[in-house]
Amino acid sequence: MATWPATLPALLQISGLSETPPNNVIRTKMEIGPAKMRRRSTSGPRPISGEQILTTAQVATLDTFYVGTLIDGTTAFDWTHPRTGAAVEMRFVSPPTYAPAGGDYWRVMLKLEILP
Repeated sequence: MATWPATLPALLQISGLSETPPNNVIRTKMEIGPAKMRRRSTSGPRPISGEQILTTAQVATLDTFYVGTLIDGTTAFDWTHPRTGAAVEMRFVSPPTYAPAGGDYWRVMLKLEILP
């Protein structure tokens, strides 16, 4: 299992952090009355997104990690949960997005999911 590169920041920035409990419910509309709801499975992935400010060299490291090590983001990796500090298994939901932040810095947006 791959691990988050040590040369990149260890956590996402708290200011842009967003986390959602797993959407693990199936809702079925009824002809009459309220919809029925049931649990889909015993666990599901937990969406999490956030930002990091990286240097140009760190962006290259992240890009190599995403494209090379994680095979275009198709495999999971070990990292630290930014809210709890627990070791978790994550994977990318979509490719990282890079935007200039001034000088040699880039604002990197990450959309991830914590696997059950």
